[in-house]
Amino acid sequence: MKFSNLALSPEMLHNLNEIGYKEMTAIQAEALPIILDGKDVIAQAKTGSGKTAAFGIGLLTKLQVKKFRVQSLILTPTRELADQVAKELRTLARATHNVKILTLCGGTAFGPQLGSLRHGAHIIVGTPGRILKHLKKETLNLENLDMLVLDEADRMLDMGFSEEINEVLSFAPKERQTLLFSATYTDEILSISKDIQKDAISVKTTSVEVANKITEHFYGVEYDKKRETLINIFSNFSPKNVIVFTNTKIEADEITKTLVNAKVDALALHGDLEQYERNDVLVQFSNNSCTVLVATDVAARGLDIKELAMVVNYDLPHDAETYTHRIGRTGRAGAEGLAFTIYEPNEIEKVDEYKNDSRIFEEGDTLKAVNGFEMKPQNITLVIEGGKKDKVRAGDILGALTGEAGLKGSSIGKIDIYDRQAYVAIEAKLIDEAFKKLKDGKIKGKKFSVWIL
Repeated sequence: MKFSNLALSPEMLHNLNEIGYKEMTAIQAEALPIILDGKDVIAQAKTGSGKTAAFGIGLLTKLQVKKFRVQSLILTPTRELADQVAKELRTLARATHNVKILTLCGGTAFGPQLGSLRHGAHIIVGTPGRILKHLKKETLNLENLDMLVLDEADRMLDMGFSEEINEVLSFAPKERQTLLFSATYTDEILSISKDIQKDAISVKTTSVEVANKITEHFYGVEYDKKRETLINIFSNFSPKNVIVFTNTKIEADEITKTLVNAKVDALALHGDLEQYERNDVLVQFSNNSCTVLVATDVAARGLDIKELAMVVNYDLPHDAETYTHRIGRTGRAGAEGLAFTIYEPNEIEKVDEYKNDSRIFEEGDTLKAVNGFEMKPQNITLVIEGGKKDKVRAGDILGALTGEAGLKGSSIGKIDIYDRQAYVAIEAKLIDEAFKKLKDGKIKGKKFSVWIL
């Protein structure tokens, strides 16, 4: 579909042609007509899908240049994305004279931003924490806002920005157009859409939802070969993250020890853990600071991991319903999942009930051992002894790490904030640097104890 099919100005169409935008991407073709019609949109779209142009063309078409007030606000999770969005908006705005686009992000000096705001702007792109700071100091006014965009909303929620987003919204007019872009449609995303949007139209350019695409393998092995087979599954299929299900707490602990000794990063999750221990384990698994979670069914209830590469039934489930529930945690949101079940010779009759044309049944010795195999996490978690009760926000932590500490936003993962503690996922190779900078530095002008989990 061509851009000329839309009600765009000749100047905008000429500029789009000049910058090489000939045909609309899927997200642009689906979302732009709705955006131009002034309706709220919740769109599932990844980076590189052309979503910035989708909302950018929409807000520039709506913009009243002579009205020199903030008319559009785009919230992004990181400074890097804010810069990227602002750069693309400036390119799209070349056909419209005198459009002022300003970025406001943490990790950069506050003073120069004040100077820029005094000169006014039409469009603001920024991170929730810094935007909120300007709103509270009354250096930013949103009373003329008519379009709000949440870009990579799922990433913002992962980074702990839900409170900041809600506070920013309290400064915005109720009557506005709100666009929400997210790579995944989690319950949390749908909930925030319901709270902040009016009759939002859902746009999904990924394929129509189908049942989880899961390849199911069954391996028959002797009892004393089960742990060896488990490690061989990991080494042959190289998953990013795995949940291993066991039927007992004792087994969960023992398997975890075996894996750690084999240089496979693993943590156990079962009913004997104290609440703080459970929090530590879940935070590390959900923020990619742990690659393997060994869990009992009861402990894993309510566990929502968005992108799980593999599930392993170390023990045969008690019934088919439990099996379906376990493996259904992988292969979500259009991704392909892997499910493995290890069974012993004396369980062959029970296993016969699982046989069908799509499931693959093999002997465990068909998996070859891989020498020197290790599974290390992508991130490591920093714990800060300060949380909601200390008025520590995700934006404060992000600002401390990207400001004086000098880390890139892309090196910082999920941020979880509890009453008295905050957990921050840091790219593994940068953990020592981040730890030292936070230990020696301050957050919101205060020193907090910091340690590596």
